Amino acid sequence: MTPGPHVLRDYALLADGERGALIGQRGEIVWLCAPRWDSESVFARLLGGHGHYTIRPADPWFVPGGFYEDGSLIWRSRWRLSGGAIESREAMALPGGTGRLVLLRQVHALDGDAEVDVALDPRSDFGREPMRELARDDGVWHARLGGLYLRWSGCPEAKAAGPGLAARMAVPGGSTHDFVLEISERPFEGPPPDPDRAWEVTEHKWRAEVPRLDGVIGDRDARLAYAVHRGMTSDHGGVVAAATTSLPERARAGRNYDYRYTWIRDQSYAAQALAAAGDDRLFDRHVDWLVERLLADGASLRPVYTVSGDPVPPERPIEGLPGYPGGVPKTGNRAGAQFQLDALGEVLLVLAAAGRRGRLDSTRWQAVETAVSGIEKRWGEPDAGVWELEDDHWAHSRLICASGLRAIAAVEPGRGDAASWSALADAIVADAASDCLHPDGRWQRSPHDPRVDAALLLPAIRGGVPAQDPRSTATLQAVREQLTEDGYVYRFRHDERPLHAAEGAFLLCGFFTALACLQQGEVVEARGWFERSRAACGPPGLYAEEYDVVQHQLRGNLPQLFVHALMLQASCALTRT
Repeated sequence: MTPGPHVLRDYALLADGERGALIGQRGEIVWLCAPRWDSESVFARLLGGHGHYTIRPADPWFVPGGFYEDGSLIWRSRWRLSGGAIESREAMALPGGTGRLVLLRQVHALDGDAEVDVALDPRSDFGREPMRELARDDGVWHARLGGLYLRWSGCPEAKAAGPGLAARMAVPGGSTHDFVLEISERPFEGPPPDPDRAWEVTEHKWRAEVPRLDGVIGDRDARLAYAVHRGMTSDHGGVVAAATTSLPERARAGRNYDYRYTWIRDQSYAAQALAAAGDDRLFDRHVDWLVERLLADGASLRPVYTVSGDPVPPERPIEGLPGYPGGVPKTGNRAGAQFQLDALGEVLLVLAAAGRRGRLDSTRWQAVETAVSGIEKRWGEPDAGVWELEDDHWAHSRLICASGLRAIAAVEPGRGDAASWSALADAIVADAASDCLHPDGRWQRSPHDPRVDAALLLPAIRGGVPAQDPRSTATLQAVREQLTEDGYVYRFRHDERPLHAAEGAFLLCGFFTALACLQQGEVVEARGWFERSRAACGPPGLYAEEYDVVQHQLRGNLPQLFVHALMLQASCALTRT
């Protein structure tokens, strides 16, 4: 019972803030890194390696399906058979501990008696090392998994199946059966968790931490986006860009990356979305993480860190894994060694949002001054830009810094430094206009690149340039004319090929376009761009980075946090109209 790969749109996410698992519609958990997001995987089947945890109907003739319980990452796998239906409730238990995970699975025979096949085959080190020291004690399985400890309860009748365990279990009609998998850095103390209690606490935590968002356009999707934020935010306050590594954006194009880290930009997008949703608790955690990084590194702020704030290792291949079809497995990320100027501006935008909510204390004001100082020192330097390309004097990077300066100056206009911050913003915008203003009157990507870029919508959205400025309106018009196809938006035009032949539509940019249209008062058109991008997901409602408009498939790592962030922000903005 070894699962094969499925299209990305079929996978759902289970997460507790410290790590996340992907589960397919046939009950197979094929990806989980433990004990933390960027640890080695214990289930690596997603990338063609060994390791999975599957519960599915014993009768192979069934139709799969599933859905999230509203406002949570509690997933319900539901399988329709000829003689009835079976459901399996899946979740990472909350609250998640930094060194120990608890994975809950509860099978429910909905219509008549049912049989399910169960297979547990974890492998440490990205599928290289099977369980060892496997033993059963009073019906509970114990094993070592690399340097980790494993405990599995709920399946005492399992038998050895290769290096793993397997069983066929009968579930009487109308009853439920619980399985609890624990993986820990330390030996277990005390008995396994009581499933009923673990489910009760997990349900309560989701209800308590995800707001209702009543009246918000697309409220169920908005609540799921918020739940994704919560599930991907660690106790340290860092939010990972995605739960996975090496899922290709385009087959055989060499574009697959490790996104199990925290980008300053992504964290900032997430924080601003939470502010738009009226959140404070999760917002403050995001802000505190950004402040800690900024005060530690100042003008040398890195673009990306681990969720705990450590440097990201350089990119390297994972030997021995075939990879998801079309991709090459790797860990680490080269962006850790880049300079991305817009990160300083993005942090200022977040701090300005905190200021508007009355949440700037002395430490956060110190972070404001540090960010401003970093911009003063470095805004004239070339950087890798929002898309992490070759170093250049990118217009977007400079204009986002101007956006941050204007936003923070407006928080306390009477503050002594506010006038100088506004003056610096004026100087930066003038500099960008001197070498990045296209003859058509729109912004262009860089002094050496006259193309339009959907990221250039963001400075007007964030207030760096007025929305009614001719440069803003001309840029929006150029994006709609040159970078859209079938209702979806692309980052920029790579070459003369059709847009979809070079890469997938960038869902983030679709929500940028919705917000830009809304600024222009084009509410109906804004709603159209929003709804088109909102629909670009699979049955679970999760978004990857890109969308293949020809094959109607998701591309890239899953789920991509910043897409959910802009979806949430656009949903709240449209509601206010």
